[in-house]
Amino acid sequence: MLAGLALVLSVGACSSGDAAGGSDGGTIEVNFGYIPDFNGTSLLAIAEDQGLWEKHGIDAMTSSFTNGPLQIQALGTGDLDFGYIGPGAFWLPASGQAKIVALNTLGRADRVVAQPGIESVEDLEGKTVAVPEGTSGDMILTLALEEVGMTKDDVELVPMEPPAIVAALSSGQVDAAGFWYPSLATVKEQVPDLVELADNTDFEETVAFPTAFVAGNDVVAEDPEKVDAVLKVLREAMTYRSEHMDETIQLTADFNKLDVADVEADAANVQVLTVEEIDELTQDGTVDTWLTGMQDYFVGAGQLEEPVEPSEFYTGDQFVKAGE
Repeated sequence: MLAGLALVLSVGACSSGDAAGGSDGGTIEVNFGYIPDFNGTSLLAIAEDQGLWEKHGIDAMTSSFTNGPLQIQALGTGDLDFGYIGPGAFWLPASGQAKIVALNTLGRADRVVAQPGIESVEDLEGKTVAVPEGTSGDMILTLALEEVGMTKDDVELVPMEPPAIVAALSSGQVDAAGFWYPSLATVKEQVPDLVELADNTDFEETVAFPTAFVAGNDVVAEDPEKVDAVLKVLREAMTYRSEHMDETIQLTADFNKLDVADVEADAANVQVLTVEEIDELTQDGTVDTWLTGMQDYFVGAGQLEEPVEPSEFYTGDQFVKAGE
């Protein structure tokens, strides 16, 4: 993991601005991590294209990561100030390792998939199942197994990083995986009969799959000016995304050097939340309900010892205040 962290931190795109942002009239320097998909990158692509970093006096360095847990680690060491995580990594802020500073979208891209010939989750018993541990792929696999009275002990679990899962599924080296789009689209080019056994919508009545932006504990505690400036950028980018989806897909494709069609397919598995919706969901307690339900899942999965009050790791009030 440390080797992977060193690698991803060496790959970044810089967006700089000369506008005054700090209280001393200087520029606010921000290191921001992301995952190169629609959820993880669209707002950063907008911020760069629309000059939002410069508008709020921020000099932003963005670095690509393969997953959320690596970014949480980087937040803890101070190599990142902010990052992006999917729902499978929410247990890390809940355990005190970071703060969720803004919700982003509701993800619907996760799947439990299997090689042709495997027709049900029950058929996975004894089979090799790849999963990126601590991610939404891990989460949906656990939920799918629980629904049919199984656990991970009933399969031969193979922890893998996302690029390795693409290769392993494509070559038939594993029988199944807990994984997500758009990477699954690449797999389907090699395995067109890939079977989808479960997806997010199978569980949305009991468990939400929100994505979010996180910040280091020290950043939130010691630099509220930096947090407020970044939240203002994210809020403005959210408004642009809601009003200009086609342009956002193009910007995200350009940012990540991906085909527009692939990003469009990725975005089709996302429920975009407007900034007004996030404000309302935060203030009416809906987000707290989501976070409580997710913690119950993480406790049951053995990733979290006990649930805590959502206010201990979700700074929703700051997000709402940044829009005033």
